Amino acid sequence: MAGMSPLFRRKSPRDRLVTLIRKPGCHLCDDAQVVVEKVCGDLGVPWEQKDITEDRELHDQFWEQIPVVLVDGRQHTFWRVNEDRLRKALTD
Repeated sequence: MAGMSPLFRRKSPRDRLVTLIRKPGCHLCDDAQVVVEKVCGDLGVPWEQKDITEDRELHDQFWEQIPVVLVDGRQHTFWRVNEDRLRKALTD
């Protein structure tokens, strides 16, 4: 059925994935997680968190930028998460 109408072209929020890359004891990460939980909760978007200290590849890629938020595996933002901007990214 999907694809029959232009209305179905957009991904549903439930088909999106937000990833929060964080490290333990990081206040900015805690702040980011509050925003991610709120926006994803409101929109029904699944989210996950990854601990940068347990993943060498993430560590090498993102250490300077923690916390980092990915949307569908692509970098959305780092350090401070803007609630409105994240909401827009997930509903566009």
